[in-house]
Amino acid sequence: MSFRTLDDIDAAGKRILVRVDLNVPLNDDGTISDATRIERVAPTIRELSEKGGKVILLAHFGRPKGTVVKDMSLAPIAQGVADAIGREVAFADDCIGPAAEKAVTAMKDGDVLLLENTRFHAGEEKNDADFAKALAANGDLYVNDAFSAAHRAHASTEGLARLLPSYAGRTMQEELEALEKGLGKPQKPVVAIVGGAKVSTKIDLLLNLVKKVDAVVIGGGMANTFLAARGTKVGKSLCEHDLAATAKTIMTEAATTGCAIILPVDAVVAREFKAGAASEVVSVDQVPDDAMILDAGPQTVEKVNEWIGRANTLVWNGPLGAFEIEPFDKATMAAARFAADETKAGKLVSVAGGGDTVSALNQAGVASDFTYVSTAGGAFLEWMEGKELPGVAALAK
Repeated sequence: MSFRTLDDIDAAGKRILVRVDLNVPLNDDGTISDATRIERVAPTIRELSEKGGKVILLAHFGRPKGTVVKDMSLAPIAQGVADAIGREVAFADDCIGPAAEKAVTAMKDGDVLLLENTRFHAGEEKNDADFAKALAANGDLYVNDAFSAAHRAHASTEGLARLLPSYAGRTMQEELEALEKGLGKPQKPVVAIVGGAKVSTKIDLLLNLVKKVDAVVIGGGMANTFLAARGTKVGKSLCEHDLAATAKTIMTEAATTGCAIILPVDAVVAREFKAGAASEVVSVDQVPDDAMILDAGPQTVEKVNEWIGRANTLVWNGPLGAFEIEPFDKATMAAARFAADETKAGKLVSVAGGGDTVSALNQAGVASDFTYVSTAGGAFLEWMEGKELPGVAALAK
């Protein structure tokens, strides 16, 4: 897809509405506990400000459902943005109407202004045309730098892009270019790792991937459902037995398209799910009736790493086991570190995303070694499912 970027903007003197994701977690005292999302959009804000633009930030916070909720005000976030970009950030207590207009009118070239939570207005999530026009009234140009909100057709993510000249911010640009390398026009062979607890949350994802990649490694609780569908007994493991037919359909589709489905050959099992629980490695066809599979075994890790070693591109969503507690983190950590080493050696393009995946890569200490790690959550998953993202589609030239 072709889209315009900040390179195409003459920012000086322009009022630039910039959609960002500032939906950051707060401590009990109202301070920001994790500023990752702010740090990701800081380069776009700084660049537009340095070029003399009047930078007007649009964002949501929480789920106020179209009403003003004091605890969901963006006011406490303004200082966090200021700290990240190294300059003052003004705040207006509404995103449309007199308060917003007055604050925008007072801006000088290079100033940065944060407007109040767009979701305080019901028109935001309804993508209401009049609300979008009210937002557009305060801008000359529109920049979307919130890929994480791009799967929502809201007024500030999709409606605005239809009303003003529209551009991708640096984070959006980086994300789209990385995703294009991952599944759009990847270097083959392509291997996907899909893990997590339930097949039910990733049916669309798996059905899309088996048409596009050379192999899908299935891990986590999801793998148990596939093993059971194949007739393997999985003891007391987490397993969606009612989805056996779905698992068989996915395996049949993979066989039709020539995509290899990689399932565990051995597993780490335990009788209880807690840190330090007594565990053992068994073949997947030897899982005791009173035990549960909590991680992939060493032979499976070897097999997964062989596939990663053959690949030119890796797309990863979901862990291989219950990585949050030891000793069930070993498979995920080992595969993550191997993929990172292959990436650093220039042999692999590695694109990963999803909350658990990001946590696992951070735990392994390799997140910065992957080609790209998306923090976008739902938008990343919908992209992997092959769905059109309204906020992205609206930026198309």
